[in-house]
Amino acid sequence: MSLESNISPKWLDEQYRLWKENPEQLDDEWRAFFKGFDLAQETEFSDQNLAASNSAVDSLIYRYRDLGHLMACTDPLSPCPQEHPLLSLGAFGLGDDDLDRTFFPLRFPQQSATLKEIIDLLRDTYCRSIGVEFMHIQSPGERQWLKDRMEATRNWPSLTRDEKLSTLAKLQEGTQFEAFLHKKFLGQKRFSLEGGEVLIPLLDTLVEKAAALGVSDLVMGMSHRGRLNVLANIFAKPLENIFAEFKDNLELAFVGEGDVKYHKGYSVDRDTADGHKIHLSLAANPSHLEAIDPVVIGKCRARHSTYGPGGKKRVLPVLIHGDAAFAGQGIVPEVLNLSQLDGYQSGGTIHIVVNNQIGFTTDPAHARSTLYATDVAKMLMVPIFHVNGEDPEAVIYATQLALEYRQKFGKDVVVEVICYRRHGHNEGDEPFFTQPLMYEKIRQRPPAHEVYTTKLLAEGIDQNTIEQQLDKIRQRLEAALEAPPKGQEDIGFRAKWQSIQREYSPAEPDTRVHSEKLVKLAAKLAVIPQSFAAHPKIARQLQKRQDAVEQGQGIDWATAESLAFATLLTDGRPVRLSGQDSRRGTFNHRHSTLVDQNNGRLYVPLAFLEPGQAFMQVYDSMLSEAAVLGFEYGYSLEEPAGLTIWEAQFGDFANGAQVIIDQFIASSGTKWDRSSGLTMYLPHGYEGQGPEHSSARIERYLSLCADNNMHVVNPSTPAQLFHLLRRQVLLPYRRPLVVFTPKSLLRHPQCVSNLDELCNGGFQAILPCQTPPEQVTSLLLCSGKVAYDLAAKIAAEQRNDIGLLRVEQLYPFKQDHLKQLLDRYPRVERYAWVQEEPENMGAWGFLRHQLTSLCGKEPAYIGRPASAATAVGSHRRHKQMQEELVNAALGV
Repeated sequence: MSLESNISPKWLDEQYRLWKENPEQLDDEWRAFFKGFDLAQETEFSDQNLAASNSAVDSLIYRYRDLGHLMACTDPLSPCPQEHPLLSLGAFGLGDDDLDRTFFPLRFPQQSATLKEIIDLLRDTYCRSIGVEFMHIQSPGERQWLKDRMEATRNWPSLTRDEKLSTLAKLQEGTQFEAFLHKKFLGQKRFSLEGGEVLIPLLDTLVEKAAALGVSDLVMGMSHRGRLNVLANIFAKPLENIFAEFKDNLELAFVGEGDVKYHKGYSVDRDTADGHKIHLSLAANPSHLEAIDPVVIGKCRARHSTYGPGGKKRVLPVLIHGDAAFAGQGIVPEVLNLSQLDGYQSGGTIHIVVNNQIGFTTDPAHARSTLYATDVAKMLMVPIFHVNGEDPEAVIYATQLALEYRQKFGKDVVVEVICYRRHGHNEGDEPFFTQPLMYEKIRQRPPAHEVYTTKLLAEGIDQNTIEQQLDKIRQRLEAALEAPPKGQEDIGFRAKWQSIQREYSPAEPDTRVHSEKLVKLAAKLAVIPQSFAAHPKIARQLQKRQDAVEQGQGIDWATAESLAFATLLTDGRPVRLSGQDSRRGTFNHRHSTLVDQNNGRLYVPLAFLEPGQAFMQVYDSMLSEAAVLGFEYGYSLEEPAGLTIWEAQFGDFANGAQVIIDQFIASSGTKWDRSSGLTMYLPHGYEGQGPEHSSARIERYLSLCADNNMHVVNPSTPAQLFHLLRRQVLLPYRRPLVVFTPKSLLRHPQCVSNLDELCNGGFQAILPCQTPPEQVTSLLLCSGKVAYDLAAKIAAEQRNDIGLLRVEQLYPFKQDHLKQLLDRYPRVERYAWVQEEPENMGAWGFLRHQLTSLCGKEPAYIGRPASAATAVGSHRRHKQMQEELVNAALGV
């Protein structure tokens, strides 16, 4: 039996107590044993204490990375925060006596460092002029990439003397431009950049760095504040021309109605300091602050697609936002949501938020429910840099890092420049009325270039050099004021637009296609790869379409559309269709994209017609109207040779994109000399589906029509759609096309066309009546689906005394054509306009006076009575009203 087995715990405890009282009471062996026991206990406690301290330091490092921005000095109007309770040593169980202790932090630039050294690095990196939010990013690789770059440099640039003087020069250009305008054109609106002039060196850095990283095209969108400054000092728009616009010089002629000077776009090819070339484009923008955002993304998507693989890194979208707009405008999260979606991604957008800490007269506390104006961008898991607008070097560094991140990861990134607005919302506003405390602080702030000049003088840069820079800028401004404006290039119709004419012309292109080609294409559209498991019903439907074409009759709406697409694609004309459920079609009719029933693989027959064909794109969009329509409008600007279509799920869903329709689609030509061939599909028709799924609001689009600015069409046969789509691309000019597409007619047995109608003729603005003219005493004019109801009733009652004309093109309204048709009916006693829509809607209000002039008297109105809602909710009541208006049309 061992010695240990004869020793009881009680006895051992008693011996240990005796040793603690007086070690001499025990022999040497037991004294050594208990001494070793105590030493082991002390060592274990020390190790545990060290581990706990190291863990606390790791937590402190993590929190600085996560929340250091809360202690950053980013607001030029407020004192720099010195402490934050969540970043105090006590919050981690540490104290001042730990500052000189050495720790071994994990994943830190230094393997070992004192706590003071660790805190110094963290505060320099995350709590100076740059505050960074990036720990919400879920990708460990992206977070580590950012940490490695920020902590290695402590978020601070190392600029040479020449680089600092160059930065100052751009800052001087920005401040002097505003001061000059304020002096020479006192009282005129310009929406000054004063207080945020650091935007100029920021953008200059962005352009130079982007070109060095391989960007060949930079497309920018911004609202009115600071726009003139950006045009002058980044885009090099001639100062002489800008000043002439302030003088309202008539020599600067413009096309159409024109727009105010701070809404106009511009483009230029720029040579950078390093010898690179980059094309800069500033999109024209209305006063709807963020409406330009999706337009820019659409332009960039189209542009980089033409470059092929690697194109995303060559085209850089840059969006400049205001703080109130970025937080308040709903289109912002819609556009952010586009950034990683198939069919809409553009390789990442640089978002620059110029935060002047006020929205018109509204304080941030009343403008958002979040800490930062940029918090909405966290939905993308991308970095957000908050930078002090009076520290141009920090702004430059953050911009460079943001661009590098975009090029590396292909994702959006946000740089928020926190500054102020020196004047009111415009130069005529008095800001002291509503923000006296803020504006007293602003009144005391020196101009941005003076703040930076003071810093450079303290670093030893010669004052004469700085003054010479400033004098040159002032002299250039004075010289430009006295000089005549320079000639301007026709930027709207050059490069890919040079073969497109600006002016509208009534001539119709030849849209016919030979029958052999259509039969051949129909056969290819019905081919399904052997390895592809298509749904049996879809396979049968494709075969049915092919059969209809081969037999030359029974061609339905979807077949005619696919043939129109196919003929354009094989002629080298790209086609893009996007919208909610566009691949299948809202009404289960298109089936442009097949889904393998075994593995979910997609197959688009239109993309595999023949080698060398043009690019076919069809996408189901996110559930947005404003952003997606704006995107497709932007896309159409870059693809004048192709057919770009946006499809609404139901026609009235376009209501959510009214700003895009009003400010861009309907008026961009007359305001900015920017043509677009965008096509809008708007399902329209009264089938008893209630107020929200019946009307596409024809009257709204017609109210926007003037000066041949767009085409508004309500086609009623598949052949008409076929020729219409081809015409849209083959016209010598470009205008937006609004198409009111059918719903129930998609499967109506009478809504079919023959192959001959596709091979011959063309689009007809008015479909003539088949009744012999000499028999007609009552002539009905209508548009759209109601024609089928009227035709069925006329046939059923054998009313050969009633003629029916279908107005297919509502605008431009072909008065001469209609007059020729009316003259064929010498015995007509009664003219009537028939529509499904209420009297205060539809085409009646637009056509009433024109029809009266052509008919010699006002036609009778037959339709639903005026209504606040577009349609009734009861299907039974709908049918009753439809029967009543059809009977009234026939005089029953």
